[in-house]
Amino acid sequence: MIVFIALILLALIGAPLFSLFGGASIALFLDMPEGTWASVAIDVFSANFAESPNLMTIPLFTFAGYLLAEAGTPRRLVELSRAWLGWMPGGLAVVCLMASAFFTTFTGGSGITIVAVGGLLLPALVSEKYPENFSMGLVTTGGSLGLLFPPSIPLILYGIVAGLVVDKVLVAGILPGIVVVAVLAIYSAYVGIRSGVARQGFDANEALRTLWVAKWEVAIPLVLIGGFVLGILRIHEASAFTAVYVLFIEVFVYRDIKITKDLPRIVVESMTLVGAILAIMATAIGFNSWMIQAQIPMQLLEWMESIVSSKVIFLLTLNVFLLVVGMLMDIFTAVVVVVPLILPMAYAYGIDPYHLAIIFLLNLEIGYLTPPVGINLFISSIRFGKPVTYLYRAVLPFIGILLITLLIVTYIPIITTWLPDQLEVEEEFRSLGGGYLADDALDDEPDPDGLGAIQPPDAGMDDFWGDDGDAGTDDEEDFGLTEEELKELEGL
Repeated sequence: MIVFIALILLALIGAPLFSLFGGASIALFLDMPEGTWASVAIDVFSANFAESPNLMTIPLFTFAGYLLAEAGTPRRLVELSRAWLGWMPGGLAVVCLMASAFFTTFTGGSGITIVAVGGLLLPALVSEKYPENFSMGLVTTGGSLGLLFPPSIPLILYGIVAGLVVDKVLVAGILPGIVVVAVLAIYSAYVGIRSGVARQGFDANEALRTLWVAKWEVAIPLVLIGGFVLGILRIHEASAFTAVYVLFIEVFVYRDIKITKDLPRIVVESMTLVGAILAIMATAIGFNSWMIQAQIPMQLLEWMESIVSSKVIFLLTLNVFLLVVGMLMDIFTAVVVVVPLILPMAYAYGIDPYHLAIIFLLNLEIGYLTPPVGINLFISSIRFGKPVTYLYRAVLPFIGILLITLLIVTYIPIITTWLPDQLEVEEEFRSLGGGYLADDALDDEPDPDGLGAIQPPDAGMDDFWGDDGDAGTDDEEDFGLTEEELKELEGL
């Protein structure tokens, strides 16, 4: 009890999140009969985390995102988008959406988009007679708009935590992301027409000129998405390619980044964010391991099944819960802490794991905007000198539109699952915290016992659930194979 009072006091005085997770994990494990000080660190050094090859992608993509933000990329993309889209109704607002989505994809919704793109476009939006509250809501919404597009760091992190194929998680967000941007673009066009905003004519020469200037940066998402869909690039190769490519073009082609003046500072700033992410992940894994050992996910599942029998109602309840999570937690903490809790429940209700990933992240994207504590509201308030209460009113129409797209994505799962189904890669369902997901967890029908989705807390690391839904501790039950068949496999 003294330990937990101390942790609460540390939280109130602003102690780092990783120290709270670490302290809570140690205290909880020591309170268990067989718990030791080392129990917290076992899964940190396992193949699930420290040995995961996907982990290297986080610093590489983050570094590339910071390079783009510090270079002249925002200005070049705005000029490009304006030349190609300025003729449309609400053209400049659509430009803001496109540019914001590009930057958030690489920076993970860290606020850089609002500062870089929003700071560049807000004066232009107001000067072209867009309503000020609409313009403020637009740039604030843009701060988290690209979370569903590859190579979004939250998508990669989700894949690692949930034990999914990261390549599939990345492509799963493409179509839902397009739906989100398209719906917001339609609303922006409506506001542009209603406000009588003048449209510029299309100048083919100017459009080609801006495309030629920004060609090296425009190629990045095209190459990455094409490589993922065609199976040419795996996530590890894509991260290394992106980091080296962006470094080369910004230092030697555009010459926006100076090797001695700018590069050391960008490395420090980007790796500071990466260090914070990894510290939270490492300590949260211990906390997740305790939750698995204490059967917290199973207890939540049993409670949920006692009050919710419909998959439709479960999805609605899940969305409400995740919106609250998005308001109260940053996206990296939410992924590491909340995903292990909702995985067994989602699998028990027959929800595709890649569909769940996009539902999760789209909810958190909306949570960034949701009053009273959405983080984008405070970033915009500081950047543009507006009261937070003013931003509450400015973002409400955008929240309503995003909620509509959330319902579309939630209840039309093929939008999410079609592209991942086209990739032929080996599946691996292994979540952080020691929980292993069974193949039958992906069936359309919920598991009759409600327990077939995750390994029991007291099972060994090599014990999987058998086809009958019971913990397979005998060779005859593991994977539904006989003892002779297992021996044959061991001899291969």
